[in-house]
Amino acid sequence: MRFAPRLSTLTLALAAGLIAAGPAAAQTKLKWAHVYEPSEPFHKWSVWAADEIKKRSGGRYQVDVYPASQLGKENDINQGLALGTVDIIISGSSFAAKAFPRIGVTYYPYTFRSPEHLLAYTKSDIYKELTAGYEQKTGNEIVATTYYGTRHTSSNRPIAKCADMKGLKMRVPDVPAYLAMPRACGANTTPIAFAEVYLALQNGTVEAQENPLPTIEAKKFFEVQKHIVLTGHIVDHLNTVIAGGLWKKLSEADRKLFSDVAQEAAAKATQDVAAREKELVGIFKAKGIPVTEVNTAEFRDTVLKSVPFEQFGYQKADWERIQAIK
Repeated sequence: MRFAPRLSTLTLALAAGLIAAGPAAAQTKLKWAHVYEPSEPFHKWSVWAADEIKKRSGGRYQVDVYPASQLGKENDINQGLALGTVDIIISGSSFAAKAFPRIGVTYYPYTFRSPEHLLAYTKSDIYKELTAGYEQKTGNEIVATTYYGTRHTSSNRPIAKCADMKGLKMRVPDVPAYLAMPRACGANTTPIAFAEVYLALQNGTVEAQENPLPTIEAKKFFEVQKHIVLTGHIVDHLNTVIAGGLWKKLSEADRKLFSDVAQEAAAKATQDVAAREKELVGIFKAKGIPVTEVNTAEFRDTVLKSVPFEQFGYQKADWERIQAIK
């Protein structure tokens, strides 16, 4: 009996310790989704970001990354932000524009002069205004923007000027802003599924397609195309978006943590993509594929004359503010 008080004290101490440890041991599990392959920089740096969030939060957050459309196609994961099936995604502004059309102006051809211009835009007042508009419509928070690549044209026909595309059978994604430049130049556009583009080029169903150089390399389109033409019509990008439900729950300190990590990951992926693009011009030339530079101003002027901003729900004033960024 004489040991009972000591045992009770020890039991109470252990119980108190467990109660104190409870909140610290609690962990929030989150899902980060995207549609890109595990081999691409967007996945590599998403995984890095997930690890950093866990590390910097002292293990309070466990973020699992799901690549290659594992949690759905791009439209699905965007909808998943509201449904609670995903917590964080990386996705293009063309999908954000379904909720807030103005933000899609960044897909109008020749909005950005270069990757550097895109990065300057992400630090501008117009970027803050457009992302705030999206956030007000959806409750979701855009915390970072990553350079995806500059979209160029590959073709079996030589192209030196916009008019050379007249009648060209060209595969273009079925996104209005992507269709704008080829159609303005007179191409006959066809929305073939991405997985079927190589075969369509090989068998002549289409003669041309458009994508960033790393995609032309990864999907081996250069094997079934005679020319690469640096039309540079869209400087493409992805947003890192946090679901409104999660964002509301985060403390100010955790909001900063998530934003800081997302922006660091975006910067690292951007560097990888830009570096690879620079290498690829030489690589394609070494394979004997002509890589043609064109007067992009001529292409841009043709688009501006024939493609109204308003038909997409964009505002020309927004485009002009982006043009003015140095």
